[in-house]
Amino acid sequence: MQSATDQAMTRESLYGVMEEPTYGGIVSFMRRRYSRDLSQADVAVLGVPFDLATTNRPGSRFGPRAVREASASLAWERQAVGWGFSPFDELAVVDYGDCDFDAGNPAGVPEEIYQCAKQILATNTALLAIGGDHFISYPLLRAHAEKYGALSLIHFDAHSDTWVEENQGINHGTMFYHAAREGLITPEHSVQIGLRTHNDSNHGFHIFDAPAVHDLRAADLGERIKGIVADRPCYLTFDIDCLDPSFAPGTGTPVVGGLSTHQAMQILQQLKGINLVGMDVVEVAPQYDVGDITSLAAATVALQQLCLFARARD
Repeated sequence: MQSATDQAMTRESLYGVMEEPTYGGIVSFMRRRYSRDLSQADVAVLGVPFDLATTNRPGSRFGPRAVREASASLAWERQAVGWGFSPFDELAVVDYGDCDFDAGNPAGVPEEIYQCAKQILATNTALLAIGGDHFISYPLLRAHAEKYGALSLIHFDAHSDTWVEENQGINHGTMFYHAAREGLITPEHSVQIGLRTHNDSNHGFHIFDAPAVHDLRAADLGERIKGIVADRPCYLTFDIDCLDPSFAPGTGTPVVGGLSTHQAMQILQQLKGINLVGMDVVEVAPQYDVGDITSLAAATVALQQLCLFARARD
């Protein structure tokens, strides 16, 4: 009997893991079914191929496709590494496809991303977004804060993305400054992890920069983060340049001295129990990648986020 293939289209159940050759087939995130029907879904995976806010090397518009393709090599695993279970046994996950927007009208894109996220969240389906540059987190935060109130932000990055910009523009280095000023996130209950670029002000955020992360045990850092966010609704954003360029060269603004993939996975696993309501992985620019290791790292981070979301429901 021929085994099932092209599960992005032929899968009958939204649950479970099935084997399929990783080198072929229709590309979807983790071989989940492509669908805009969210009536039975717990999580929708949304690509946001936008990189017009980039200030250095462009190309993260190709990130969602690259991460989906890399995720195929993980999709057959019966257990996620470090968790002892598969989130797909507990969560009904669909690949919603990509957010549609008019790239020829950049000023209108934030509203289009916000409306797309709002439409998904209105169905009581959680959202895992794959970028795209990091600016996409701003309209996503708008939609989540409208539903859940002011959020605690757990932010993995090489950069703070809180540089002061009085007249708000479309810039992937300023959006968390504006999100805090607008009350979308609460800095005193938010954490930035892995930073290794200077900012004159922390703007009230708790910062564990890269040297601190390297000195701390993952378990100790996890406890400190959970103490800061407590049981507040959390949004987790992971800029892939939080990882050292030796682990993630395929990104627009790489900075040496970052986290290893092992460190990142350990820290994420230590956050089990947070009240996670939304998540994204951003800034994969595959044209600068080597052997797809950045895309694979991002796909693995996204899988870890799904595990966190599954355990947030316990």
